[in-house]
Amino acid sequence: MSWIEALVLGLLQGLTEYLPVSSSGHLAIGSALFGIEGEENLTFTIVVHVATVLSTLVILWKEISWIFKGLFQCRMNDETRYVGNILVSMIPIGIVGVFFKDTVEAIFGSGLFIVGCMLLVTAALLVYSYYAKPRVKERIGWKDAFVIGLAQACAVLPGLSRSGSTIATGLILGNKKETLAQFSFLMVIPPILGEALLDGLKIVKDASAAGAEIPIVSLCVGFLAAFLSGCIACKWMISLVRRGKLVYFGIYCAIAGAVTMLCSVLS
Repeated sequence: MSWIEALVLGLLQGLTEYLPVSSSGHLAIGSALFGIEGEENLTFTIVVHVATVLSTLVILWKEISWIFKGLFQCRMNDETRYVGNILVSMIPIGIVGVFFKDTVEAIFGSGLFIVGCMLLVTAALLVYSYYAKPRVKERIGWKDAFVIGLAQACAVLPGLSRSGSTIATGLILGNKKETLAQFSFLMVIPPILGEALLDGLKIVKDASAAGAEIPIVSLCVGFLAAFLSGCIACKWMISLVRRGKLVYFGIYCAIAGAVTMLCSVLS
């Protein structure tokens, strides 16, 4: 992998991790165009995912520090309830990670047609959430947190946007726009770090991993590109959710999904 390829894929990951267009789907498309496969792709994916997690920590540091200050009070308060909701939202993705990891990996290797199909599903969710008019709730409850967690679990499929699925689900449930983007970005930090740790151990265990051949320069370039673009996209996405502009990303996903499916069939 050259540093230019790493730059492009890093920017792609950082931008699409937060925008509701599926980072996994776009990364799969980009990797296919550059001919990057197997363990090499896995290693790079781990690096850029960690970079985007760090960008979340930087942009949402005020909210994260608020949560930790509340936890250290050692009593039930808004902060502990918030953490409880995040833990509840992690249950579905934890079940998928433990019992269906091999199945998910097989789907990722099944080609771009499935990516195109899931982009269309993402488009449908975003458009429906735009036109749905549920009664607005004051705060995210544990039941809604679990349902949003189910959406996150489904979004392990390549092409089904995690941020798009979780935010759209929250909007359909009637949760406030002001809190959804923040909750969506914070709830994904533990699963991404956990998955990165497990995949990293897998690469270390396999001494013949092709990912070890990726130049350090390319990894650094990809990391920095994903981190910086992730910071920009995270702030932008929070603003977009508050203004209710996600329907335009639904149109983009519909076009991208249809083109991806067509190219997959014709290739």
